[in-house]
Amino acid sequence: MKILDNFVVFEGGDGSGTTTQLGLLEDFFSRNPEQLHLPPLYKTTEPTNSSIGKLIRSFLRKETALLPQTAAMLFAADRNEHIYASGGVAERCARGELVVSDRYLPSSLVYQGLECGDALPEKLNGDFPLPQLLIFFDIEPETAQRRMAGRDMQEIYEYLDFQIKVRTRYKNLLPRFQAQGVIVEVVDAASDVQTVAQEVRRIIQKLPIMKR
Repeated sequence: MKILDNFVVFEGGDGSGTTTQLGLLEDFFSRNPEQLHLPPLYKTTEPTNSSIGKLIRSFLRKETALLPQTAAMLFAADRNEHIYASGGVAERCARGELVVSDRYLPSSLVYQGLECGDALPEKLNGDFPLPQLLIFFDIEPETAQRRMAGRDMQEIYEYLDFQIKVRTRYKNLLPRFQAQGVIVEVVDAASDVQTVAQEVRRIIQKLPIMKR
């Protein structure tokens, strides 16, 4: 399986803080990048903001009904555009940008795997390149649920029983990615936001692109 150098993926259950931490990382990179000798950072997310991604987000908000198999196919189609389209992840990584994505194919293997079984997500995602670094934001689902309690809207997967299965499935999958050559790091996402941010920066600082 191909490893895509300079590609970092944040993964975790809902409420684990991946989106918050990606925003904080972007803020850090935007402060005096030349003085800190930082590479260009490209922040991205899945689902993307493409038309396919917007349909997926509508599904996640329970506004559009989709079969689990259809959702799995849409996630893979959105990912193909995300990686290979002009200006996409592969192109940016090749020209020396550090690309950090909030979610990637591990999310499909976890979430869609739970929804429609392993076979289809494995088939749809089997040819995508793997990230150089995967950071898993680990948190007790009950704690994550309390964090999400103030949200205006609950998405389709944001309920406790499902999130308990999500965490277990992630933990079972991480060794597989590690065996395929991905650098896998686990952070305690229940810590305060700034402590987690410091840990994320410490991990990313070890990548070769950060030492050029």
